[in-house]
Amino acid sequence: MNYDLQYSDLSTVLAEGRLVADETKRVFGQLSADQINWKPDGEEWSIGRCFDLLIISNRPYLTIIEVISQGRRRRRAWERVPLLPRFFGKLLIRALRADSGRKVKAPRALEPATSHIAAGIIASFVAQQDRLLQLVEATRGRELERITITSPVVRLITYSLMDAYRVIVVHEQTLRPGEPASTVARLPWPRLVRGSGAGANGAITLRFARV
Repeated sequence: MNYDLQYSDLSTVLAEGRLVADETKRVFGQLSADQINWKPDGEEWSIGRCFDLLIISNRPYLTIIEVISQGRRRRRAWERVPLLPRFFGKLLIRALRADSGRKVKAPRALEPATSHIAAGIIASFVAQQDRLLQLVEATRGRELERITITSPVVRLITYSLMDAYRVIVVHEQTLRPGEPASTVARLPWPRLVRGSGAGANGAITLRFARV
């Protein structure tokens, strides 16, 4: 995966978003509910909780992009302040990068309402991702760097629509699906997923970041 999306164009961001969906299906698609909800300790999040967070955090962007595409969105007063959108966008992208070494605590409003997540959460994320990427693709040709939106989470933060696309994918990359390099969670079931995610003892090594 390409984690350096700070100045990437739309085609690169879309390609990385599709890679996230493909790797999510490949690595997590066959896990049971027990495996989806397994946690290595009380401090770490389960796979299911991480994907539930991504679904919750990405959901408002579907509406935002649709409204912009339909030409129905009115620019708010604080979105007209110069320089701030560029500052906040780049700041968020740097903070959320999977290789930044930072752990960004999820806002309370985005935390999943339940601790037990159904196994279907993976299919739900992939379906939402497909829809999101379709909407993003439909905005190709617009001046994405000049369209300013307000963060769905923190109302005082603004950034360009292009930076919003980068933030979405960079946030998703924090799970690093399929990359066994550094281990925060180890699923202790053999033969769950074959391929680059499988460790020598049959356990699967997955990288998580609490976002």
